[in-house]
Amino acid sequence: MEKALDAVSRWPASRQDEAAQWLLALDRLGTTYVASADELVAVDEALAQVERGEFATDAEVEAAFAHFHR
Repeated sequence: MEKALDAVSRWPASRQDEAAQWLLALDRLGTTYVASADELVAVDEALAQVERGEFATDAEVEAAFAHFHR
């Protein structure tokens, strides 16, 4: 943990804030996370898409990140 915190301390402030948000989100999940049936279905579908060679375009990925970073 100390190595990770040392590395993060050298990041730009905006990136440190993002890392903190991720850690806080993990903390809110608690120590044990159990995926719902719907989440498992979504994971199975994503894996099937990968098997079929279906991947998001760069534009689709950028749009998703833009949507979730509001």
